[in-house]
Amino acid sequence: MRDLWRSIGYCLIVFPSALAMMIALPLLVTGVLLTGVGGIGLIVVPRMMLVLRRWAEWHRGRAAGLLHVTIEKQRASMVGWRELVRSPESRRDLRWMLLHVGVGLPIALAAIAAVSQVVNALLEAPLWWLFPHDDPLRLLVVFPVRDWPAAIGLGLAQAGLGAALSRWGVPKLARLHARMCLAALQPSVADRMAERIGKLTESRSGVLDAHAAELRRIERDLHDGTQARLVAIAMRLAVAREALGDDTGIVARLVKEAHEGTEEAMTELRQVIRSIYPPILADRGLSGAVTAIAARAGLPVETDLDGLAPVPAAVETAAYFIVAESITNATKHSGATQVSVRLAVADTLRIEITDDGRGGIDESRGTGIAGIRLRTAALDGTVTVDSPAGGPTAITVELPCAS
Repeated sequence: MRDLWRSIGYCLIVFPSALAMMIALPLLVTGVLLTGVGGIGLIVVPRMMLVLRRWAEWHRGRAAGLLHVTIEKQRASMVGWRELVRSPESRRDLRWMLLHVGVGLPIALAAIAAVSQVVNALLEAPLWWLFPHDDPLRLLVVFPVRDWPAAIGLGLAQAGLGAALSRWGVPKLARLHARMCLAALQPSVADRMAERIGKLTESRSGVLDAHAAELRRIERDLHDGTQARLVAIAMRLAVAREALGDDTGIVARLVKEAHEGTEEAMTELRQVIRSIYPPILADRGLSGAVTAIAARAGLPVETDLDGLAPVPAAVETAAYFIVAESITNATKHSGATQVSVRLAVADTLRIEITDDGRGGIDESRGTGIAGIRLRTAALDGTVTVDSPAGGPTAITVELPCAS
């Protein structure tokens, strides 16, 4: 009986809801048509779709409760017209709206008709005597009621038939509508995959940013802590060597070896620091770092950084090493006399590096392009290499940097 009452309540709400959607559907179409009239639809339609999203999500929760299934709640928020057109949620809501009217209304009417047989029999049968003699009350559709025995017998028969139909049919109708509702509003496999990929991309972006921040912290700790201590040790050892003068004993030899070893350790540490996170990025940003790379190159490098805007730390680090590796390759292997570097930012950071060298890059021979591809792939970027024999060589890298 509890299941029956829940099903009856479910169908009773579906009926006015479906009627409301019948009215809302032409209003929504009108709003879309008003888009070309002063842009009114650009304001009205997103708000109408937000109401529809919340209304559909409420029905989705009711359907899940009726079927005793667990669903993940979806947040409804205002979006612009462009996002609205591309949103899979909007398409699902419109699909549900049409099915809610086309399927939900007949289901609700059938359920109400079954229940009303019981209600009508119990309410009308005792009042048979109020009906005109020439137009008597009719129970079970066709049987007239003109006396109490007929009223009691036909009333009980209609109530029993209505109760049987309600008990057997209404829960099935309610569950049919609930399954339809969940199916219409349930994301498809492709939508769920796209949503999952979006979440993974967002989480990976956060991980990369956290990783870049951690690298900056390690670099700063090494630079300000370990390297400073090594410098102090090297200075003390240099003073000790100076104090020993021309002494050639074992102590002087050990101090000399310790001093030279400390100097080598400092050199290696500086290389490690630069490979972890170039300090110049923290000090001067990507634009200043690229300019410094160009200045240190063994051949003329022309830079175009006018379209360069701030980018995430992970993208900034990858771009620095990509530019450095590309210029190094051009200097050592291509025989180039001129290199040009251009960086610009839109939704992606676009890096274009061109040299006038001999070309003919063979990635299988370890030309450094493999490392560039690995750094780019870690950020879902793309690498295009155009290097015909005889040159020139053009390397184009695109790194996504939109949040």
